[in-house]
This record gives sequence, structure tokens and C-alpha cells, in this order.
Amino acid sequence: MIKKMIGALMLVSAFASCTKDNEYDLSQNSNNTCDTTAVSYANTVANIMANNCNSCHSGSNPSGGVVTSTYVGLGNIYDAVLLGVINHSSGFSPMPSNAPKLSDCDINKIQAWINQGRLNN
Repeated sequence: MIKKMIGALMLVSAFASCTKDNEYDLSQNSNNTCDTTAVSYANTVANIMANNCNSCHSGSNPSGGVVTSTYVGLGNIYDAVLLGVINHSSGFSPMPSNAPKLSDCDINKIQAWINQGRLNN
């Protein structure tokens, strides 16, 4: 009888500790939501490009002839190519070059921008 009670208490405490950890994790993730509604180049994508791409892909001699610092320049890149390079997909040159892949949130925002019609404003 005592062994069963100890076993039950251990089981309850194990679930209680897991529940507490999960509540903490969920609360942390809820603060880091990724808003992909009403994404536009000017309000969202330009910032991602400025932070990750424009150092190589802007100016009078952009790397690979690809310009990411303007709406028109980024608009000249096919959807599949843009998504392939930022997702580091097989068969594409991973971008940013020699750097980690963009965050999932940034990739989701770019995907949403494409899906929403590549709006400028």
C-alpha cells in the first residue's frame, strides 16, 4: 500500500513538473509570435533585406546582379528562386551567403508577402 502511494505521488509530481515547464515554454512562445498579416515590402520585407541581404545586394555593383534593397529589384526575382535561396533548398545558392539561414519568422513573412501579392505598401 505504501509503495503504491509513493508511486502515485511520484507520478503526480512528474506530471506537475512537466505541466509547469510546458506552461513556461508556451508563455515564452506566445511573446514571440510571428505576424504575417498585411505584409508589404515597405513595412516588413525591406527591413529583413536591410538586415540580411543589402550589404551584398545593393549599390551600383550588386552581388550576382541581384538587388534586394529596392522593391523593383526584389520584384525581379522569381518566387521559387527567392524562396529556394532563403530556405537553403537543394539546387539553390543559400542566402545569406556564408551565414545561417534566415529565421523561420522572416522566411514566413517573405512567403506571406509573396502569397499576398508582393505588395509594396
